[in-house]
Order: sequence, then structure tokens, then C-alpha cells
Amino acid sequence: MLELRDIAARFGQLEVLAGVCLTVGPSEIVAVLGASGSGKTTLLRVVAGLHRPESGTVVWEGHDLAATPPHQRGFGMVFQDFALFPHLDVAGNVGFGIPDMPESEKRSRVSEELERVGLAGYETRRVGELSGGQAQRVAVARALAPRPRLLLLDEPLGSLDRAFRRELAADLRAALRSAGIPALHVTHDPDEAFAVADRIALLHDGTVIRFGPPELLWRAPGTEAAARLLGLTTIVDVTVNRDGIHLGRGEGRRARAIVREEAVRIAADGAVRGVVEDSTFRGPGHALRVNVPGGEITLVHHERVEPGQTVGLDIPQEGFALLDG
Repeated sequence: MLELRDIAARFGQLEVLAGVCLTVGPSEIVAVLGASGSGKTTLLRVVAGLHRPESGTVVWEGHDLAATPPHQRGFGMVFQDFALFPHLDVAGNVGFGIPDMPESEKRSRVSEELERVGLAGYETRRVGELSGGQAQRVAVARALAPRPRLLLLDEPLGSLDRAFRRELAADLRAALRSAGIPALHVTHDPDEAFAVADRIALLHDGTVIRFGPPELLWRAPGTEAAARLLGLTTIVDVTVNRDGIHLGRGEGRRARAIVREEAVRIAADGAVRGVVEDSTFRGPGHALRVNVPGGEITLVHHERVEPGQTVGLDIPQEGFALLDG
């Protein structure tokens, strides 16, 4: 098991990581979700032994790795840019990390890993003939072939378009599950984190602000910063009193809350009135941006509503999630 204890890292006077704590259990996939510049890649480099932390400890199965050089940690790494060798075919790339294995065993291992990532029979393909998704699958197979103790993935799907990312994220999770190898996967894409991870660490300004299963974070992100990292951006001012949560400022405790767009529906007798600011097609319906007391709400409606029109909205109490602070 990997354990990070109070990791801090700097580049000169710039503090990149501050007191980061997280764990990766046996065969567990942990995603670190954060915006650009939040310290994600630096965190991976600290785990890999490529960057010495200012303070804190990287522990593997109870052993402090401070004195263990990168090549002796037994960790594999997958990069965003694939880093494949163009002069080698697919089999040569996958087998590159296991040079000391007898040739017959190496061929068997290469075929096994290619099958694991959905590329059975691709051994003799040139890497220049591969699509971006196929090239990334080869990179994953190459990282899995030496049977690393832990796999580190640095934005591995970031260079692919969204459709390929969804498909490859599911396949990546399946491949890691099949291999039984734990992984630390960093990304800026919440959909990718949800698709891959058993637990997600939200990294904001170099600090883990929330860590837990995807379902728990989705239901209760805690802070506004955490909500935005998760893609929950419909955040409004509300009032909380004995009757429940209400949009806008009224009698009771003032707070901020997420409004989940899937819970909101247009209703002629809706208790909330709002003005449609924008309407854009989002198959199979239209995404409406509605100005309401306390802010703006986004929802999907089955038909277009013209901007400027006043609509009634029904928002059940379970459509709100209160934020801390």
C-alpha cells in the first residue's frame, strides 16, 4: 500500500504541494483531480522519486522510500504524450521494459498485455500506424508488462478527444482491475476521474481538500472549490430555515448550495420563477440557463424556450446540496 504523509514541495519560493496526505490500497485506483497548476504532476514525481519533497514521507508497505532511487521503487509510469519508440513495432515497445526475460516468455507476456488492453494481434504494427487511442493502449501495456508494484498515470487521456477518453477510461479501469495493480491517476477531467477511480482526491492549490469514493463526493462535495473541481458549477445563494432550503435571501440562515440540474424541471405552477437567459441544443433536449433569485440555474428541457421568457421551476429539496462555509 502507498501512503503519502504530509508531502510538501517547492520550486524555489513557489509552494506547489502543502501537507498532502492520501493512501492507495492494494489493487485500488485513486484519481487525483485538480486544475492545471494545482500540483498533480509534481505529486506523481514525488511518488516516483523524481522530485525530492521539502518535507513529508512517501511510504510503501510500511517502508520509507526517501533513500530509494526511482529505478528501485518498482513503480511504472504512463505519460500523456505516450512516449513510444517510433523505431520499434508494438511488440518491441511493450517488451522494452522487460529485457532480462527469456524471449519466449517475453513474447507471451507481450501478447498477454496487448490482449488486456484490447490490442490482441497488434504485435507487428508500427507505432506510426496507430491512432491516438491505440498508441495510449500500447503505452499502458508497456507500463503493465514489467508487473509494477504501482502504476502512476500522468493525464494519460489528456491528448485524446472526449469520445475516446470515455471509451479508454473504462478500458483502462478494466485493464488495471484485470492486472490487479494499484494505480495513482492524475487528471483535470471529472468524468475521467469518475470513470476510472475507486476513490478521488481533490487537489486545490497544492492541498487535498476532499478524499473519498466518487459517489460520496458527488452527493456531498463539501466546499465550493470541491464542487467546481467535480464539475458541479450551478451554485447559488440560498436561505435555510425550518421549512427547508429556499433560493435567494430570506428569513433564516444564509448559505451557498449546489442545484443539481437533473432535479430541476419546468412547471407552470413551479414555486420558483426565473427568466431564461440562454437556450442551446444539447441532444436530446435543450440546455437552459435561467436567472433566478440567488443566481443562475442550468437545466435540460425537452424543447427550446426563447431567451427572455419567464418560466416556473420545480426544485425538490433533494435537488439542493448545501456547501460548507
